[in-house]
Amino acid sequence: MSNPVRIGIVAGEKSGDILGAGLISALRHHYPQAHFIGIGGPDMIAAGCETIVPMERLSVMGFVEPLGRLPELFSIKRQLESLFISDPPACVIGIDSPAFNLRLEATLKANGIPTVHYVSPSVWAYHKRRIFKIKTAVDLMLTLFPFETEIYEQHQVPVSCVGHPLADQIDTVDRKSEQRANLELTDDDPVVALLPGSRGSEIGRLAPVFLAAALESLQELPDLKFIIPYSGVEARARIEEQLSAASIIGHDQFKLVDDSQAAMSAADLVLLASGTATLEAMLLRRPMVVSYKLARLTWLIASRIVDVPHIALPNLLSNQRLVPEYIQDEVTVPNLRNEIVNFFNEPDATAELMETFEKLHLSLRKDASVSAALAIKQMLEAN
Repeated sequence: MSNPVRIGIVAGEKSGDILGAGLISALRHHYPQAHFIGIGGPDMIAAGCETIVPMERLSVMGFVEPLGRLPELFSIKRQLESLFISDPPACVIGIDSPAFNLRLEATLKANGIPTVHYVSPSVWAYHKRRIFKIKTAVDLMLTLFPFETEIYEQHQVPVSCVGHPLADQIDTVDRKSEQRANLELTDDDPVVALLPGSRGSEIGRLAPVFLAAALESLQELPDLKFIIPYSGVEARARIEEQLSAASIIGHDQFKLVDDSQAAMSAADLVLLASGTATLEAMLLRRPMVVSYKLARLTWLIASRIVDVPHIALPNLLSNQRLVPEYIQDEVTVPNLRNEIVNFFNEPDATAELMETFEKLHLSLRKDASVSAALAIKQMLEAN
């Protein structure tokens, strides 16, 4: 394929913007004069992407907010369809944001434009019949995790696991002492990191249990130190509300920090909400206890449609219960308190776990941006 190549690319949120910027840089090694156009944020723009509307116009969350934004979202979709169909690019890459991007990709594929979707929807976990819609929308699926490829292979959807960018970014050097010095902790301090989530609803459900378990564990292990990272001003305010409610404000053994990776790296044990943070903890080689708790009505719905054996990413990646996970009514003060106390009473019980974490880390370290760019190049050449 001769240069210059025109490539469409659409991201709808910050995480997608980061992935998109890395992918654009990697694709330039194959197509130095490529013109990238679509929707991106500051990182993609800095990498050379022309964006037709600000990325935040696609950033909608939850069930209610998108309803009020539907006219605008449909308008943006029509703009992109017109842009790409009137002057077809070599391909269009949708990064995550499946509710928007898969619909766009379906229209473009029906018009003969090759489509790529980067970051698999959780089709392996719920609404598995979505695979048939995905098949009509996507010429190539790029997944972050190896276990995600099976359902696509079963349904003859071209798929490539490119690994997870975090596995590339986080090295294998243990920086516990360095991070403890930064946080004014000693190497001998027994330290637990508490990560009750980043959204207000998560913090409201998990922080009270985490803090109560921490206080109870202090009764048996009075030297424990707890570090609590936060992401942004709003999250900090919500965590401080919970600290106040638990009468912990000003407590010497509880410290707020503004860097979740530093907090996990400094800790001996991590108590955290299910999500990407469980992957970070695994890559940092930290034992963890994972909690997952939804609003009651949401849980009643989710428990009927989600079909996965585990919720923590280390457990999903290994297909076994590597780390403890507590779901909904299991998220109790006694359960979490016992996990903390038992961990520090059995300090050598995690050696085998650390070896498994390292193997999983290496399995995800594929230089994601480079691997994704190569898979896209191979698709274009095949076409």
